[in-house]
Amino acid sequence: MTVTAEIDVTRPTGRKLVRELERKKCVTLHYENPGASGVWHDFKDVNNWALDKMSEHYGMDVRPLVAKYSKYKTCEV
Repeated sequence: MTVTAEIDVTRPTGRKLVRELERKKCVTLHYENPGASGVWHDFKDVNNWALDKMSEHYGMDVRPLVAKYSKYKTCEV
């Protein structure tokens, strides 16, 4: 038989319960990442997003600078 429970670990009582359950050999805990949307992005998408944010922040296109000075050469101009 399997029992599934949600424990709020933002509260002290929830954290104490989890610590007690972690010591038990018959308990398997699965942690959910609240920041994850379940959608995976490849490096190129994340890199382009970061370059867009930097360009917006500095008010200029930073891609030529990254292409010129980066040792990784991750973007095309």
